[in-house]
Amino acid sequence: MTHAAFLDHLHTTTSTGGFSLVSLTPADVNRMAELVRAYPALRLDPADASVIAMAERLGVRRIATLDRRDFSVVRPRHCLTLTLLP
Repeated sequence: MTHAAFLDHLHTTTSTGGFSLVSLTPADVNRMAELVRAYPALRLDPADASVIAMAERLGVRRIATLDRRDFSVVRPRHCLTLTLLP
Protein backbone atom coordinates (compact mmCIF):
# COMPACT_ATOMS: atom_id res chain seq x y z
CA MET A 1 0.00 0.00 0.00
CA THR A 2 1.37 3.42 -0.90
CA HIS A 3 1.42 6.30 1.56
CA ALA A 4 -1.27 8.10 -0.46
CA ALA A 5 -3.52 5.02 -0.49
CA PHE A 6 -3.04 4.59 3.25
CA LEU A 7 -3.96 8.23 3.92
CA ASP A 8 -6.98 7.99 1.61
CA HIS A 9 -8.15 4.92 3.52
CA LEU A 10 -7.51 6.64 6.86
CA HIS A 11 -9.50 9.70 5.77
CA THR A 12 -12.44 7.59 4.62
CA THR A 13 -12.42 5.48 7.76
CA THR A 14 -12.12 8.50 10.07
CA SER A 15 -15.00 10.22 8.27
CA THR A 16 -17.27 7.21 8.78
CA GLY A 17 -16.43 6.81 12.47
CA GLY A 18 -13.98 3.93 12.15
CA PHE A 19 -11.09 5.88 13.66
CA SER A 20 -10.91 8.67 16.21
CA LEU A 21 -8.34 11.45 16.18
CA VAL A 22 -6.79 12.16 19.58
CA SER A 23 -4.53 14.92 20.85
CA LEU A 24 -1.25 14.69 22.69
CA THR A 25 -1.25 15.45 26.39
CA PRO A 26 1.64 16.88 28.41
CA ALA A 27 2.15 13.39 29.89
CA ASP A 28 2.42 11.99 26.35
CA VAL A 29 5.14 14.51 25.51
CA ASN A 30 7.01 13.50 28.66
CA ARG A 31 6.71 9.83 27.69
CA MET A 32 7.93 10.64 24.18
CA ALA A 33 11.12 12.11 25.66
CA GLU A 34 11.54 9.00 27.81
CA LEU A 35 11.20 6.77 24.75
CA VAL A 36 13.73 8.79 22.73
CA ARG A 37 16.21 8.54 25.62
CA ALA A 38 15.51 4.82 26.15
CA TYR A 39 16.14 3.92 22.49
CA PRO A 40 18.98 6.21 21.31
CA ALA A 41 20.16 3.81 18.59
CA LEU A 42 16.75 3.97 16.90
CA ARG A 43 16.86 7.74 16.52
CA LEU A 44 13.13 7.55 17.26
CA ASP A 45 11.34 10.46 15.62
CA PRO A 46 8.67 12.49 17.42
CA ALA A 47 5.85 11.11 15.27
CA ASP A 48 6.59 7.48 16.14
CA ALA A 49 7.25 8.31 19.79
CA SER A 50 3.91 10.12 19.97
CA VAL A 51 2.04 7.12 18.55
CA ILE A 52 3.64 4.82 21.12
CA ALA A 53 2.95 7.21 24.01
CA MET A 54 -0.71 7.61 23.01
CA ALA A 55 -1.09 3.86 22.47
CA GLU A 56 0.14 3.30 26.01
CA ARG A 57 -2.25 5.90 27.44
CA LEU A 58 -5.25 4.61 25.51
CA GLY A 59 -4.45 0.90 25.84
CA VAL A 60 -4.17 0.50 22.08
CA ARG A 61 -2.34 -2.62 20.96
CA ARG A 62 -2.82 -2.44 17.18
CA ILE A 63 -1.00 0.24 15.18
CA ALA A 64 -1.51 1.04 11.50
CA THR A 65 1.85 1.98 10.03
CA LEU A 66 3.95 1.65 6.92
CA ASP A 67 7.14 2.15 8.99
CA ARG A 68 7.54 -1.06 10.98
CA ARG A 69 11.13 -0.63 12.16
CA ASP A 70 10.65 1.46 15.31
CA PHE A 71 7.36 -0.13 16.33
CA SER A 72 8.80 -3.64 16.16
CA VAL A 73 11.70 -2.74 18.49
CA VAL A 74 10.15 -0.48 21.15
CA ARG A 75 8.54 -2.33 24.05
CA PRO A 76 5.47 -0.41 25.24
CA ARG A 77 4.51 -0.35 28.91
CA HIS A 78 1.04 -1.79 28.46
CA CYS A 79 1.77 -4.92 26.40
CA LEU A 80 4.67 -7.07 25.25
CA THR A 81 4.51 -5.94 21.62
CA LEU A 82 2.31 -3.88 19.34
CA THR A 83 0.43 -5.57 16.53
CA LEU A 84 1.37 -3.77 13.33
CA LEU A 85 -1.15 -3.28 10.53
CA PRO A 86 -1.54 -3.70 7.61
